[in-house]
Amino acid sequence: MPISTEQLDTIEKYDDEKRVNYLLQQVISNKEIWILADEHGCMMLNTDDEDCVPVWPNEAFAQRWATGEWHACKPQSISLDKWYSRWSLGLTDDELALVVFPNQDNQGLVLFPEEFEQALLKETKKQNRK
Repeated sequence: MPISTEQLDTIEKYDDEKRVNYLLQQVISNKEIWILADEHGCMMLNTDDEDCVPVWPNEAFAQRWATGEWHACKPQSISLDKWYSRWSLGLTDDELALVVFPNQDNQGLVLFPEEFEQALLKETKKQNRK
C-alpha cells in the first residue's frame, strides 16, 4: 500500500530515535532496506568523523533524497538476507558507518554496521514474539 505525502511528512518529523525504530520495524516486516545509488555506487553522506551510507525504510523515503546533487540516484532495495550476508561485513571492512533514515534536515542517527545488525536482530526477536 502506498504511503501518502502526509504520512511521509509526519514520519519524517519523528526524532532520530523514533525514525530508527520505524525503520527497524519496516525493514524486518518487509525484509528489505533501501539505499540510493547511481552508476558510481551508493550515495554517501559525511559527518565530521564518519563516511556514511544512508538507509531508508522504503522506496518513498529514499526517493525524497534523489534531488539536487543526488538527482541521478535511484532508490535500490537490498534484501535483508543480502544485507546480513554481504553488506554488514562489507561496510565494516570499508570502515563505513550508516546514517539511519536521515530526514530532509540532514538529521539521522549514525550507527556502525555491527550496531545496526544488533538492532535488526533485536527487532526480529521482538516481532517474532508477537
